[in-house]
Order: sequence, then C-alpha cells, then structure tokens
Amino acid sequence: MVNPRTFAIGDIHGHARALDALLRAIDLQPEDTVIFLGDYLDRGPDSRGVVERILQLQARHRVIPLLGNHEAALLDARDRDSAREFWLSPACGGLATLASYDTEAVDLGVIPERHWQFLEQLALVHETDSHFFIHANYAANWPLDQHDSRTALWLDLREFPGPHYSGKRAIVGHTPQSDGCILDAGYLLCIDTGCGFGGCLTALEVDSGEIWQVSEQGLSA
Repeated sequence: MVNPRTFAIGDIHGHARALDALLRAIDLQPEDTVIFLGDYLDRGPDSRGVVERILQLQARHRVIPLLGNHEAALLDARDRDSAREFWLSPACGGLATLASYDTEAVDLGVIPERHWQFLEQLALVHETDSHFFIHANYAANWPLDQHDSRTALWLDLREFPGPHYSGKRAIVGHTPQSDGCILDAGYLLCIDTGCGFGGCLTALEVDSGEIWQVSEQGLSA
C-alpha cells in the first residue's frame, strides 16, 4: 500500500505555467493531499488559469486552498470602492489579474461566479496533528482558530514569531525568500521562494521534507 503524501505549495502569483510544471514534477497520486498557502493571484500573467487549475485539481484530489492577502484584497476591492485603488496599484498587481480575464477595463464583473465562490470559501488556517499552515505569520501564544487577518495574511517575517504554544510546526508563505531557498527555522518553514518576483515556485512534501522547485516559466529550478 502506498503511503499518502501531503504537499504544501507556496505563493503562485498568477504563474499557471509554473504550477502546471510543479504538479507534473510531484506526480500527484489519488491518495495525496495538496495544501496551497494562498496568493494565487496578481502580478503574474495567468491568475485566471491558476484558479482554474486548482478547481480542476479539487475534482480529483484532496485539496486545501488557504486564503492569502491578495485574495483578501480582491474580495475587499469587490465589496468596498475605497479598497479598489490599492488592489489595482502596482504594489498589489490587480490589473494583471483582470488582464487574465481578457479585459483591459477595471471591471470585476468579468470574474466568473465560480471563481468568486472559490475565493469566498478559502480557509485562514489548516491544522494537522503535527503541523499548521497559514499564509503569512502567526502569534505564538494565540489559538490558531482565533487569529486575526492582519497577522495571518499581512504580517511578514520581519516580525519573526517564536514556536507556537501548540508545539506544531508552522508552514507559511508570503515573505519571499530572495535566495530561492526555503527558510527553515526548525519550528517554522517559509516556502515562498519568490514566484511573482522573478524567483521560483516551491512544493514541500511535509513528512519527508523533500522539495521540488520550478521557475516562473515552468523550468526545473
């Protein structure tokens, strides 16, 4: 009997070609689980394609997609006009997301309802017996189900947390590692290796620690 594997995948930022190549590299089996750490959108050329890939994957595998700050920013832009300017700014990269839906207009109506449903259902945190997965950061002394969105989605690792009181190992994204290497603090792993900033996209097999990486163009890194 084949042991099921659990993969964590870092920030994708609209690079569907990289995601396709990474999924081929890890060779998913029906019993495997994939945990996405958020930031599927913005900056890269095919945010729409990334969401489609994840939806297709959910039909065949156990997939746990988490909320990232870029998904939260898009939902906020939909619901509040005052938030739209930030999402569309170069700092966030929302115009690239709209372009992937074949429009140059600032019209969130081009995003199909099933993509909105996907975004609305993203979880803030996922726990296993030994690990927890969260997009950006955490408070070491807070219960995981009580985390606020600022800490979980926006707080980068310049404010480096201590070990979580639960004793579980944290796996996060959000803070790009400019050297392309996973940040390994023992009790915390950051697997955002700069996809969307000229870096690579990383998958981690949680139990074995094996790593796969591809460039934004889908080449082995």
